[in-house]
Amino acid sequence: MPMQDLYADIILPLAIEGRYTYSIPPALHNVAAAGVRVLVQVGKSRVYTGIIARVHDKKPELEIIRPLREIADPVPLVVEKQLMLWEWMAEYYMCTEGEVMKAAIPGIFFLKGDISGPVSEKYKVRKETFIRLAVSYSEEELKGIFSKLGSAPRQADVLKTYLHLSDFEAGMEVRPVERSLLLKKSGSASGALDSLIKKGILQARSVETSRLENEDFLTEPLVTLSSSQQSVMESVQDQFRNRDVVLLHGITSSGKTEIYIHLIEEQLKKGKQVLYLLPEIALTAQIIRRLRKHFGNVTGVYHSRFTDQERVEIWKKVAEKDKGKGYRLILGVRSSVFLPFTDLGLVIVDEEHDASYKQHEPAPRYHARDSAIMLAGFHAAKTILGSATPSVESYGNAMSGKYGFAGLMERYGDVRLPEIILADTREAYRKKRMVSHFTPELLNAMDQALGRKEQIILFRNRRGFAPYVECPECGWIQLCRQCAVSMTYHKSERRMLCHYCGDRTAVPSVCGNCGSPGLAARGFGTEKIEDEIRIVFPSARVARMDQDTTRGKNSFSRIIRDFEEKRIDILIGTQMISKGLDFENLTVVGILNADSMLNFPDFRAHERSFQLMEQVSGRAGRRQKQGRVVIQTADPGNRIIRLVLRHDYSGMYRMQAEERKIFSYPPYCRMIRVVLKHRDKIQLNSFSAFLADDLRSFLDDRVLGPEFPVIPQIQLYCIKTILIKIEKKRSLSATKKIILESIGRIRKMKGAGGLRIAVDVDP
Repeated sequence: MPMQDLYADIILPLAIEGRYTYSIPPALHNVAAAGVRVLVQVGKSRVYTGIIARVHDKKPELEIIRPLREIADPVPLVVEKQLMLWEWMAEYYMCTEGEVMKAAIPGIFFLKGDISGPVSEKYKVRKETFIRLAVSYSEEELKGIFSKLGSAPRQADVLKTYLHLSDFEAGMEVRPVERSLLLKKSGSASGALDSLIKKGILQARSVETSRLENEDFLTEPLVTLSSSQQSVMESVQDQFRNRDVVLLHGITSSGKTEIYIHLIEEQLKKGKQVLYLLPEIALTAQIIRRLRKHFGNVTGVYHSRFTDQERVEIWKKVAEKDKGKGYRLILGVRSSVFLPFTDLGLVIVDEEHDASYKQHEPAPRYHARDSAIMLAGFHAAKTILGSATPSVESYGNAMSGKYGFAGLMERYGDVRLPEIILADTREAYRKKRMVSHFTPELLNAMDQALGRKEQIILFRNRRGFAPYVECPECGWIQLCRQCAVSMTYHKSERRMLCHYCGDRTAVPSVCGNCGSPGLAARGFGTEKIEDEIRIVFPSARVARMDQDTTRGKNSFSRIIRDFEEKRIDILIGTQMISKGLDFENLTVVGILNADSMLNFPDFRAHERSFQLMEQVSGRAGRRQKQGRVVIQTADPGNRIIRLVLRHDYSGMYRMQAEERKIFSYPPYCRMIRVVLKHRDKIQLNSFSAFLADDLRSFLDDRVLGPEFPVIPQIQLYCIKTILIKIEKKRSLSATKKIILESIGRIRKMKGAGGLRIAVDVDP
């Protein structure tokens, strides 16, 4: 009986619509399955790695059906639930499955080459050589060996060092020692060690080792919850019986993390996996220690600072079916939703309001919180969203009953919320009472804290020394050569830097317009604050935490540990210091320019400003001492600042919900933004106007624009945006279809080859 022909639909890591179908050679029938990594020919000469999405027997209507070249790995790399998530993401975020695949899988898995030669694996198993005694010697035998080595003192030193490092005891099991450690500690060249191996006294053995931290953690029992924490946890468990998502609204320092830890313990006991999402890498350094203290080696971390080789090992540990060897609890940033979970029981999205959960470039432009809720749904798992300042959308979903809701409105141990002081910078400048960028109120609070050996955080959401340099004679400002933004002055690098394209230039010595030599740095960033604080408080130990000081893999952990261990008195930073960090000796927080956040042209600016100020404030006074927060502003009567003063989240929510309802913004409508880029401004204007008119013929006044955004040019590409607002009762999928068809028509127009179009759903 002839064997049935089989075909595989393949997802390729390319921005192409749909899946490609290949025939499966009979020899591969038994190993070809959904999720398996395969090598396929694309075009005339290229070989790419793809993932099998589906195996079937329906012959495609194609002139040429190419066969799969080979199976790269018979064990599925991707599990069924991941494929479901990829398909949902591609449809919802209006991108291709290939783009999702490229974001989801560590790049090292993508093998490519040409049809003329073999394609080799990039992942290499790490091996380490261990040294041990060739046989179990008695003490007498060892004495005899040492007497024979009298004429070879270097070999004797190596052997002595080995016995010391291995804690040698006659008759006990022989312990191996790493070759590199043995050579380092003995201070010998490898020749002496090789001679001992040749003589049969020592032996070497190569062992596969992990690149990941693998120390044995001494685990501790869980902390007993307070009565209010216990009742909130029971409420969450109760609501999980009939709801899949629960919002935990807990004020800063209320002890949300301890509740998460008890919920994690419950899932691990059931043999389930848990995903714990955080918005920033900086947060993982502090929380991973708390989790490993209770859960030990089943806890793993995943973020972008790992190398490709390390990411492969983490991927394999998550996919590991042996529960004793694999990761059961993953702590990670947004890309962790793509890991190969097999039996997820709980997803925790901490600081769920945070903008860092949204991916902007490249596609898929997904929101990790919403994607995590979908992932949990595919696993029939539960999701808990936690925040002291929930997003307006999530809080609205909880108030309408779509999500469950639990509130924790007291700080752990009855610690008082910080006292908030408003410092009027306009008045202080008028009375000439400002010292550099610091008001008397802030300097006084810092002086008192340093006198009591307490710690301080200063928040300024702009890195660099000065946002721009200006000519006082004619007002010339140095702009980026590729982007429509001013270059930022970075004093430590002695460079002007564009924060959008990364272009660097020397600091100009004269004006580029009138040739005047007296250029002045304007404004201030974290680097300038650091400089000036060292002058104002010369004996204080000062550090800075921003994108410039945290480029290294372990730089976050190092700065946070130094602050925890009181080796830093004053920490200056951008928004990465505002989130979820817990320092017992921190009592003063200074917010240096609240107005710059409030006056940003974005419908979420007031919500984000409230969240940022409230979150930064929440870092102060988290133990028995009441903290103090000084907010420096030129507008102390601002409505949002007054709400922060009272820690009034519900007031902020009511105000924002009312405004958004009037002007039709989320959560009262859905939004899709279409971004068009072209190097020729005239062509861009023409294409964007055509697309907007085409969309209006179907969607009427739901289409806004085209308009130039705040920054109208990046990397020599001019930019225009079109915003589409879709009321809740209208079909989102039907609207997306109209948008994609309109984009398809414009792509066929003459001259559209230089046009780039990106679609951002829920921008």
